[in-house]
Amino acid sequence: MRVFVTGASGWVGSAVVPELIGAGHQVLGLARSDASAAALTGAGAEVIRGDLDDFEVLHAGVAGSDGVIHLAFIHDFSRFAESIQADARAIEAMGAALEGSGKPLVITAGTPAVPGQVATEHDQSAPDAPTAGRDANARMALAMAARGVRPSVVRLPRSVHGDGDHGFIAQLIGIARDKGVSGYVGDGTSRWPAVHVQDAAHLFRLALEQAPAGSVLHAVGDEGVPTRDIAAAIGRHLTLPTGPAPAENFGFLGHLLAIDQPASGALTHELLGWKPTRPGLLLDLDQGHYFA
Repeated sequence: MRVFVTGASGWVGSAVVPELIGAGHQVLGLARSDASAAALTGAGAEVIRGDLDDFEVLHAGVAGSDGVIHLAFIHDFSRFAESIQADARAIEAMGAALEGSGKPLVITAGTPAVPGQVATEHDQSAPDAPTAGRDANARMALAMAARGVRPSVVRLPRSVHGDGDHGFIAQLIGIARDKGVSGYVGDGTSRWPAVHVQDAAHLFRLALEQAPAGSVLHAVGDEGVPTRDIAAAIGRHLTLPTGPAPAENFGFLGHLLAIDQPASGALTHELLGWKPTRPGLLLDLDQGHYFA
Protein backbone atom coordinates (compact mmCIF):
# COMPACT_ATOMS: atom_id res chain seq x y z
CA MET A 1 0.00 0.00 0.00
CA ARG A 2 0.98 3.62 -0.50
CA VAL A 3 0.30 5.28 2.86
CA PHE A 4 -0.05 8.98 3.59
CA VAL A 5 1.25 9.70 7.10
CA THR A 6 0.84 12.99 8.96
CA GLY A 7 3.21 13.57 11.86
CA ALA A 8 5.57 11.19 10.08
CA SER A 9 8.72 12.75 11.53
CA GLY A 10 7.38 13.02 15.10
CA TRP A 11 8.07 10.69 18.01
CA VAL A 12 5.52 8.01 17.10
CA GLY A 13 5.75 8.71 13.38
CA SER A 14 9.50 8.10 13.38
CA ALA A 15 8.71 4.53 14.48
CA VAL A 16 5.64 4.06 12.27
CA VAL A 17 7.42 5.00 9.03
CA PRO A 18 10.12 2.27 9.23
CA GLU A 19 7.50 -0.20 10.47
CA LEU A 20 5.46 0.43 7.32
CA ILE A 21 8.43 0.40 4.95
CA GLY A 22 9.77 -2.77 6.56
CA ALA A 23 6.43 -4.45 5.82
CA GLY A 24 6.65 -3.52 2.14
CA HIS A 25 4.48 -0.39 2.12
CA GLN A 26 5.39 2.92 0.51
CA VAL A 27 5.14 6.03 2.69
CA LEU A 28 4.28 9.59 1.73
CA GLY A 29 5.03 11.75 4.76
CA LEU A 30 3.72 15.23 5.51
CA ALA A 31 6.59 17.57 6.46
CA ARG A 32 6.44 21.16 7.66
CA SER A 33 10.17 21.88 7.75
CA ASP A 34 13.38 21.12 5.87
CA ALA A 35 14.60 19.08 8.84
CA SER A 36 11.45 16.95 8.87
CA ALA A 37 11.65 16.44 5.11
CA ALA A 38 15.30 15.37 5.36
CA ALA A 39 14.49 12.91 8.17
CA LEU A 40 11.71 11.33 6.12
CA THR A 41 13.84 11.08 3.00
CA GLY A 42 16.58 9.48 5.07
CA ALA A 43 14.08 6.92 6.35
CA GLY A 44 13.10 5.96 2.80
CA ALA A 45 9.81 7.87 2.58
CA GLU A 46 8.55 10.29 -0.03
CA VAL A 47 7.73 13.81 1.16
CA ILE A 48 4.90 16.24 0.63
CA ARG A 49 5.39 19.68 2.18
CA GLY A 50 2.66 21.39 4.19
CA ASP A 51 0.81 21.39 7.50
CA LEU A 52 -2.56 20.44 8.95
CA ASP A 53 -4.18 23.72 7.92
CA ASP A 54 -3.26 23.29 4.25
CA PHE A 55 -6.28 21.35 3.04
CA GLU A 56 -5.12 21.28 -0.59
CA VAL A 57 -1.94 19.50 0.50
CA LEU A 58 -3.93 17.10 2.70
CA HIS A 59 -6.25 16.32 -0.20
CA ALA A 60 -3.30 15.72 -2.53
CA GLY A 61 -1.67 13.40 0.00
CA VAL A 62 -4.84 11.40 0.46
CA ALA A 63 -5.71 11.29 -3.25
CA GLY A 64 -2.40 9.67 -4.13
CA SER A 65 -2.54 7.04 -1.40
CA ASP A 66 -4.23 3.77 -0.51
CA GLY A 67 -4.67 4.68 3.15
CA VAL A 68 -3.96 7.31 5.78
CA ILE A 69 -2.39 7.27 9.24
CA HIS A 70 -2.99 10.58 11.01
CA LEU A 71 -0.46 11.13 13.81
CA ALA A 72 0.12 14.88 13.69
CA PHE A 73 -1.14 17.01 16.59
CA ILE A 74 -0.16 20.47 17.82
CA HIS A 75 1.16 19.75 21.32
CA ASP A 76 0.81 23.26 22.69
CA PHE A 77 -1.07 22.80 25.96
CA SER A 78 -1.45 26.57 26.39
CA ARG A 79 -3.97 26.47 23.51
CA PHE A 80 -5.18 22.92 23.69
CA ALA A 81 -8.74 23.74 22.56
CA GLU A 82 -7.37 25.31 19.37
CA SER A 83 -5.25 22.20 18.77
CA ILE A 84 -8.35 20.02 19.08
CA GLN A 85 -10.20 22.18 16.57
CA ALA A 86 -7.28 22.09 14.11
CA ASP A 87 -7.18 18.30 14.47
CA ALA A 88 -10.91 18.05 13.78
CA ARG A 89 -10.63 20.16 10.63
CA ALA A 90 -7.77 18.02 9.33
CA ILE A 91 -9.67 14.78 10.02
CA GLU A 92 -12.75 16.09 8.23
CA ALA A 93 -10.66 17.20 5.23
CA MET A 94 -8.94 13.83 4.90
CA GLY A 95 -12.15 11.91 5.52
CA ALA A 96 -13.90 13.89 2.79
CA ALA A 97 -11.11 13.04 0.36
CA LEU A 98 -11.48 9.33 1.24
CA GLU A 99 -15.28 9.28 1.02
CA GLY A 100 -16.67 6.32 -0.90
CA SER A 101 -13.26 4.70 -1.37
CA GLY A 102 -13.36 2.08 1.38
CA LYS A 103 -9.77 3.01 2.18
CA PRO A 104 -8.45 3.02 5.77
CA LEU A 105 -8.15 6.15 7.90
CA VAL A 106 -6.30 5.51 11.15
CA ILE A 107 -6.30 8.34 13.67
CA THR A 108 -4.91 8.83 17.16
CA ALA A 109 -6.53 9.48 20.54
CA GLY A 110 -5.71 8.77 24.19
CA THR A 111 -6.80 5.97 26.49
CA PRO A 112 -9.56 7.22 28.83
CA ALA A 113 -9.54 7.32 32.62
CA VAL A 114 -12.53 5.50 34.09
CA PRO A 115 -12.90 5.98 37.87
CA GLY A 116 -12.51 2.74 39.80
CA GLN A 117 -11.75 0.44 36.89
CA VAL A 118 -9.36 -0.43 34.09
CA ALA A 119 -10.46 1.35 30.91
CA THR A 120 -11.27 -0.82 27.90
CA GLU A 121 -11.76 -0.05 24.23
CA HIS A 122 -15.51 0.33 24.93
CA ASP A 123 -15.05 3.19 27.42
CA GLN A 124 -15.15 6.93 26.77
CA SER A 125 -13.51 9.82 28.55
CA ALA A 126 -15.51 11.99 30.93
CA PRO A 127 -16.56 15.30 29.33
CA ASP A 128 -14.04 17.25 31.44
CA ALA A 129 -11.14 14.81 31.02
CA PRO A 130 -7.91 15.86 29.26
CA THR A 131 -8.58 13.26 26.56
CA ALA A 132 -12.21 14.26 25.93
CA GLY A 133 -11.52 16.55 22.98
CA ARG A 134 -9.56 13.96 21.09
CA ASP A 135 -12.23 11.37 21.91
CA ALA A 136 -14.79 13.63 20.25
CA ASN A 137 -12.60 13.86 17.15
CA ALA A 138 -12.23 10.08 17.19
CA ARG A 139 -16.01 9.63 17.24
CA MET A 140 -16.27 12.00 14.30
CA ALA A 141 -13.75 9.89 12.39
CA LEU A 142 -15.46 6.61 13.27
CA ALA A 143 -18.76 7.99 11.96
CA MET A 144 -17.12 8.25 8.54
CA ALA A 145 -17.73 4.51 8.13
CA ALA A 146 -21.21 5.54 6.98
CA ARG A 147 -19.55 7.60 4.23
CA GLY A 148 -17.60 4.72 2.73
CA VAL A 149 -14.36 5.08 4.70
CA ARG A 150 -12.70 2.36 6.83
CA PRO A 151 -11.87 4.38 9.96
CA SER A 152 -10.17 3.14 13.13
CA VAL A 153 -8.73 4.81 16.20
CA VAL A 154 -5.54 3.84 17.99
CA ARG A 155 -5.64 5.15 21.54
CA LEU A 156 -2.22 5.79 23.02
CA PRO A 157 -1.53 5.66 26.77
CA ARG A 158 0.06 8.50 28.75
CA SER A 159 3.60 7.23 28.19
CA VAL A 160 4.86 6.11 24.79
CA HIS A 161 8.40 5.34 25.80
CA GLY A 162 11.67 4.37 24.18
CA ASP A 163 15.12 5.64 23.28
CA GLY A 164 14.73 9.24 22.07
CA ASP A 165 11.49 10.01 23.94
CA HIS A 166 11.12 13.67 24.95
CA GLY A 167 7.58 13.33 26.31
CA PHE A 168 6.10 13.06 29.79
CA ILE A 169 8.71 10.68 31.24
CA ALA A 170 11.57 12.85 30.00
CA GLN A 171 9.80 15.87 31.49
CA LEU A 172 9.46 14.12 34.87
CA ILE A 173 13.18 13.40 34.79
CA GLY A 174 13.91 17.06 34.08
CA ILE A 175 11.65 18.16 36.94
CA ALA A 176 13.39 15.73 39.31
CA ARG A 177 16.76 17.18 38.36
CA ASP A 178 15.50 20.74 38.89
CA LYS A 179 13.80 20.04 42.23
CA GLY A 180 16.44 17.69 43.65
CA VAL A 181 13.80 15.07 44.44
CA SER A 182 11.96 12.52 42.30
CA GLY A 183 8.38 13.18 43.30
CA TYR A 184 4.88 11.86 42.85
CA VAL A 185 1.47 13.35 43.64
CA GLY A 186 -0.55 12.10 46.61
CA ASP A 187 0.36 8.62 47.78
CA GLY A 188 1.77 7.63 44.40
CA THR A 189 -0.72 4.83 43.77
CA SER A 190 -2.20 6.51 40.69
CA ARG A 191 -1.42 4.30 37.71
CA TRP A 192 -0.21 5.27 34.25
CA PRO A 193 -0.64 2.97 31.25
CA ALA A 194 2.34 2.81 28.93
CA VAL A 195 3.59 1.28 25.68
CA HIS A 196 6.94 1.04 23.94
CA VAL A 197 7.00 3.18 20.79
CA GLN A 198 7.95 0.19 18.61
CA ASP A 199 4.96 -1.81 19.86
CA ALA A 200 2.70 1.18 19.18
CA ALA A 201 4.08 1.45 15.64
CA HIS A 202 3.27 -2.20 15.01
CA LEU A 203 -0.34 -1.64 16.08
CA PHE A 204 -0.73 1.33 13.75
CA ARG A 205 0.36 -0.90 10.87
CA LEU A 206 -2.05 -3.66 11.86
CA ALA A 207 -4.87 -1.11 12.12
CA LEU A 208 -4.10 0.14 8.61
CA GLU A 209 -3.97 -3.36 7.16
CA GLN A 210 -6.66 -5.22 9.07
CA ALA A 211 -8.86 -3.21 11.45
CA PRO A 212 -12.59 -3.38 10.62
CA ALA A 213 -14.37 -0.08 10.09
CA GLY A 214 -15.22 1.54 13.42
CA SER A 215 -12.53 -0.21 15.46
CA VAL A 216 -11.26 1.37 18.68
CA LEU A 217 -7.84 -0.03 19.58
CA HIS A 218 -5.69 0.32 22.69
CA ALA A 219 -1.92 0.42 22.26
CA VAL A 220 -1.32 -0.63 25.87
CA GLY A 221 1.70 -2.58 27.07
CA ASP A 222 1.67 -1.82 30.81
CA GLU A 223 -1.92 -1.56 32.05
CA GLY A 224 -0.94 0.75 34.87
CA VAL A 225 2.43 1.57 36.42
CA PRO A 226 2.10 3.29 39.83
CA THR A 227 3.52 6.80 39.63
CA ARG A 228 5.37 6.04 42.88
CA ASP A 229 7.29 3.28 41.06
CA ILE A 230 8.09 5.58 38.15
CA ALA A 231 9.44 8.18 40.60
CA ALA A 232 11.49 5.52 42.39
CA ALA A 233 13.11 4.39 39.15
CA ILE A 234 13.94 7.98 38.22
CA GLY A 235 15.31 8.69 41.70
CA ARG A 236 17.47 5.59 41.62
CA HIS A 237 19.09 6.55 38.33
CA LEU A 238 19.60 10.19 39.34
CA THR A 239 20.70 9.29 42.90
CA LEU A 240 17.91 11.49 44.27
CA PRO A 241 15.45 10.93 47.11
CA THR A 242 11.90 9.89 46.22
CA GLY A 243 8.77 11.19 47.91
CA PRO A 244 5.43 12.99 47.62
CA ALA A 245 5.48 16.46 46.13
CA PRO A 246 2.90 19.22 45.53
CA ALA A 247 1.07 18.91 42.23
CA GLU A 248 2.18 22.42 41.29
CA ASN A 249 5.79 21.17 41.17
CA PHE A 250 4.91 19.37 37.96
CA GLY A 251 3.11 22.14 36.06
CA PHE A 252 0.31 20.79 33.84
CA LEU A 253 1.58 17.26 34.53
CA GLY A 254 0.51 17.58 38.17
CA HIS A 255 -3.14 17.06 37.24
CA LEU A 256 -2.36 14.00 35.12
CA LEU A 257 -0.17 12.46 37.82
CA ALA A 258 -3.04 12.62 40.29
CA ILE A 259 -5.45 10.64 38.09
CA ASP A 260 -5.62 6.86 38.36
CA GLN A 261 -5.98 5.87 34.71
CA PRO A 262 -5.10 2.22 34.01
CA ALA A 263 -6.14 0.83 30.64
CA SER A 264 -6.34 -2.59 29.01
CA GLY A 265 -5.56 -3.68 25.47
CA ALA A 266 -7.15 -7.11 25.80
CA LEU A 267 -9.86 -6.54 23.18
CA THR A 268 -7.25 -5.23 20.75
CA HIS A 269 -5.17 -8.36 21.30
CA GLU A 270 -8.21 -10.51 20.48
CA LEU A 271 -9.21 -8.53 17.40
CA LEU A 272 -5.85 -8.12 15.68
CA GLY A 273 -3.52 -10.53 17.46
CA TRP A 274 -1.33 -7.62 18.53
CA LYS A 275 0.94 -8.38 21.48
CA PRO A 276 3.56 -5.99 22.84
CA THR A 277 7.02 -7.55 22.89
CA ARG A 278 9.29 -4.63 23.83
CA PRO A 279 10.38 -3.69 27.37
CA GLY A 280 7.80 -2.24 29.72
CA LEU A 281 8.20 1.27 31.11
CA LEU A 282 10.17 0.44 34.27
CA LEU A 283 12.49 -1.93 32.43
CA ASP A 284 12.97 0.69 29.72
CA LEU A 285 13.93 3.25 32.36
CA ASP A 286 16.51 0.79 33.62
CA GLN A 287 18.13 0.66 30.15
CA GLY A 288 19.64 4.04 31.01
CA HIS A 289 19.04 5.94 27.76
CA TYR A 290 16.67 8.40 29.45
CA PHE A 291 19.53 9.50 31.70
CA ALA A 292 22.40 9.67 29.20
